[in-house]
This record gives sequence, C-alpha cells and structure tokens, in this order.
Amino acid sequence: MNFVVLGAGALGSIYAAYLARGGHDVSLIARGTRGAGLAEHGIAVTGQESFSIRCNVVTQPESLRRTDVLIVAIKTYDTADALARLGALKADRVFSVQNGVLKNNLLSDVFGQQHTLGAISMIGGDVLPAENGLPGAVRYNMAGPTIIGEPSGGQSDRVQEIVDAFTQSGLKAQSSEDITSTEWSKFVGWSGFSTLAVMTRQPTWRFMADADTALIAARVMRETANVAIRHGVKLQDSGFSSPAFVNGTEEDAVKAVQAHGERMKTSAPDFRQSILQDADRHRRLEVHETLDHTLKLAAELGVATPTLDLCCRVLRVVSRAAA
Repeated sequence: MNFVVLGAGALGSIYAAYLARGGHDVSLIARGTRGAGLAEHGIAVTGQESFSIRCNVVTQPESLRRTDVLIVAIKTYDTADALARLGALKADRVFSVQNGVLKNNLLSDVFGQQHTLGAISMIGGDVLPAENGLPGAVRYNMAGPTIIGEPSGGQSDRVQEIVDAFTQSGLKAQSSEDITSTEWSKFVGWSGFSTLAVMTRQPTWRFMADADTALIAARVMRETANVAIRHGVKLQDSGFSSPAFVNGTEEDAVKAVQAHGERMKTSAPDFRQSILQDADRHRRLEVHETLDHTLKLAAELGVATPTLDLCCRVLRVVSRAAA
C-alpha cells in the first residue's frame, strides 16, 4: 500500500518506520532540520526494538498527488495550515491519530466525509535529541494498538486492509465497530492523564499511582465522561480509561486509576504524555482544540466541570508562557 504520513514527531516516525520496513511505499512529510536529517540518514527507532530504515521524506508536501492512505500525526493546532499545503493530494482514505475529538471534522472538510476514517493511537514514544550530526532517534516505549473505524459504524474492507497492513508490518492494530465511542473513551482518559502530566511533570505511572494526583485525574475523567454521555456517546473500555474510572463511587475511580498506574510502572515506566514532552521543551500545548472543546460542550449541555476548568486554566498559563 501507499502511505503518506503527515508529521515526523514520535508517532509519525514510528508509523513511517514500521510501514516502510514492512515493504509499503511510505512518504513522510517532515520539515526543518529534522526533515533534512531524516532524508539523509533515515529513521532510527529504539525502545521496543532497534533498527534504522529509509523512506521517502517530503519537505514540500505541495508536490504530493495521491495516496492510498494519509495518516495525520501532527499537533492539533498545526492542522489547518498543514492540510492547506496538501491541496493537490488525493487520498483514498485519511485518518488522524491526533488527540481530541474534533479532528475528524477537519479532515472531512478538506478530503470529504467519504474518505475520512476515525482512529486512535495507543502508541507512546518520544524523539530523542539530535547528536553527532544525526537526527534524533524515536524511542518507542509503549506498543499499544492503533484502532481504526468507519465514522458511520460497522466493519468495512477498507478499514481491514489498513489494519492488516499495520499488523503485517509489526504494529498492533484493530478495527472498531463504534469508532466515535472509541475516540471519546480514549479522550476521557487522555484528559485526566494529560492535565496531571503537565501539572506534576512526572512520568505517567507515577502520578497515576499516587493517591492525591489519582484523585484529581479521576475527577477530570469523570467530568469529561459526563460530558460525553450527555452528548449521546456510549463509553467503552479503551485501555486508557475504563468504566471503573467513571462508574460507581469516586473512591472506586481513584483505586482504578492507581491500579492502572501500578501496571504502567511495569509495562511502560518511561512513558511520558506527549503534552508533557511539549511542556518540557517549552512548546505550545494542545489545550484549545482538546480540553477547551470539552468545556465549551459542557457549558452548552449544562454539565458541571469544575476540576477540568481549574486544570485547563493552569495548562493555558503554561502554554501561553511557551508561546
């Protein structure tokens, strides 16, 4: 298959490297010195396994004309400008592994609803600093699945073809019959974990396992879940959040968060939320397109979100300082 991957950060680099190694025709859209370095030296992967691979690195995306699949793996706030440079690209299928639940609307506006799929990524990684004239390797430290589905629900051959290409290339992947539920369910967990990641500056397992921060994360997740449910979304166990986080008592939710943290201490002790990586590097944070959207929807639906509101105010300050 022919893939175009938009974005050469951790996720984009991992997808491009594994798909290229799997024998697929991959074009990785990258910019700046990282793009130039990847074009010259290829992509180096460490963590789950170590290898280097070359693929077609594109620094002028206007030159692209068609692809079987476009994977969008850039920061949410860069989406509009990046997609504008892809005006000549005809993509049979396009999906985003970005954070939040607004991403599919943006893709539909550009490529058409008939070409847009829903997706989430449970992959974790980070780009290491460049050294010795080489672009930074990508450290692949959490090998979760990529879940893809039709926005209208159900199964389809075009989704299964992508899932098969991923799994045959060494990436975990599966299809979802209700991708809207899958996306919101991940977003519930992401909201709690990402806010606490920035506020504590700790690896994910550490603030999840701690009783004090687990309480705050649980409240953020429960508030976000209430918004989703009021919005008509049926939540599911996404692996990043579970019914135990949002059903039952607050005490039950805190225990569930802590238990998840203890599991991550063993399975992914070095995993740091991507938003924390941005904060550490003094970059703008993905707040407006994600958490602020929840607050706006909560206000429209009449759902109280006091903990999320407080956390968002802290994250906005951090983001403005970086800008």
